[in-house]
Amino acid sequence: MSSFKKNAYKYSTIVAMGGFVFGLDAALISGAFKFITAEFNLNEWQVGALGFGPGIGVLIALPLAAWASNKYGRKATLKVIAALYLISALGSAFAPSFVTLFAARLLGGLAFSSITLAAMYIGEIAPAEFRGKLVSMTQINIVIGLTAAYFINYWILQNTNSNAEWVTAIGLKQYTWRWMLGIEIVPAFIWFGLLYLVPRSPAWLIYQGNYDEAKSTLSKVVPENEIDVHVAEMKLSVEESNQDRSVGSQMKEIFSKKMTIVTIVAFTMAIVQQSTGINAVITYAPTVMEQLGLGEQAAFQQAIWIGLVSIVFTIISLVMIDKAGRRPMMISGLIWVILSLGICAYGFGSAKYEVTDKAIAEMQHIPDVNKLSSLVGVSFATDIEFKAAIKGVMGDISARDNSSIFLQKSAVLNATLILIGILSFIAAFHFSVGPIMWVLLSEIFPISVRGIAIPFFALLSSTISALTQFLFPWQLANMGASTIFLFYGGIVFVGLIILYKYLPETKNLTIEEIQLKLEKK
Repeated sequence: MSSFKKNAYKYSTIVAMGGFVFGLDAALISGAFKFITAEFNLNEWQVGALGFGPGIGVLIALPLAAWASNKYGRKATLKVIAALYLISALGSAFAPSFVTLFAARLLGGLAFSSITLAAMYIGEIAPAEFRGKLVSMTQINIVIGLTAAYFINYWILQNTNSNAEWVTAIGLKQYTWRWMLGIEIVPAFIWFGLLYLVPRSPAWLIYQGNYDEAKSTLSKVVPENEIDVHVAEMKLSVEESNQDRSVGSQMKEIFSKKMTIVTIVAFTMAIVQQSTGINAVITYAPTVMEQLGLGEQAAFQQAIWIGLVSIVFTIISLVMIDKAGRRPMMISGLIWVILSLGICAYGFGSAKYEVTDKAIAEMQHIPDVNKLSSLVGVSFATDIEFKAAIKGVMGDISARDNSSIFLQKSAVLNATLILIGILSFIAAFHFSVGPIMWVLLSEIFPISVRGIAIPFFALLSSTISALTQFLFPWQLANMGASTIFLFYGGIVFVGLIILYKYLPETKNLTIEEIQLKLEKK
């Protein structure tokens, strides 16, 4: 491997570490929900607020990140983001109340713009022939972070049942969820330190008129005889754009007639990526698995499979993206997503729920469980009807705190089929729209507007994500799992039709060549 390629991989790997911290932050909370809910006595809306708190933060952060990345540079903004992750992790681990925890989660959301900035930076520093792979590194770091979070949560949960001296010494049983959320402190600190090793973005330096430093940076990632060509192309891209660099002017350029195709593609991808429901499944993974009647311990185990499948298919996507191309992988992947969501909807839709005398006998450790005798012999066609009946008999608190075991003992469904559907959905997402959206966003916008355009469409995507995560606990309680998956599938189908018509192929093209191709369409 040449020194240029080594440097490009090194810088991209460091910047993409923000994806690992993001993945940890997004998934560690999934294992903590049940413990936090019990400690602070939360209702469904408060649980949803903790899930979408980071979503609010990122909505605030992305416009600021767009401004800061243009004003102070991609590298400087990334260092601020790493510091925010660190502060958020500390605040979450030591939060004394729901309000404080929500504030810490919101602060962490300010750092979620790391994904946007990482895609922007790597897209600007990576040579065209392996730009797809390098930009996708952020996504693979995300799924590694997610998987690590599921393993950490499961490991902590297992050790809370241990009588080992160290478990008592560190208060693992007493502070279970605080240890889960506090783990993030270590990688956030490491990432913050490593960011000092990467150079400033050459595209941003050209944008600022700092040509000498831009050439110096490029000399580390491309051969010397290609530097002048790259600089000339980037200068031309800036010069041909609107020279008024105000946010309003850049937004006007983004929505101009010549960028119609770019805008349609970006809008559709931003909406579809999060409308798959991916972040709801990730954020509430053990909760989703509990709907299969697997029980709490098994639900945490199965959530690990989500992480492992994510890693495998993100790696496959990373290997294939510069060979197979963006368009065929996106289109085929979205079809795969729709079919997987359909399997989940069918599986939950054909389920039934029945309370038996045997089940009651096996749940005698639950106070007043014999009240469930009034439901023996009654068959419930949906999880909504079943949960409502349990609440009516046992009360809201008991129904909430024992939801896992109630479902485990009463659900009659094809758990294997639904699990296959969920894992197939995870695989399809990470093979296609998960990583490829960020690759395309880093490619289809000219340098002059990229600092505003990528955060803007990431803001749109984050808005959908925040709404999805906020509404999911309420949807699960009031709509049922089958209806939720059908709803997600319907939105993805509409997006598939639009992208089939407008999405171009961009593999092996320079960013400037992509602009010419899109303007000709």
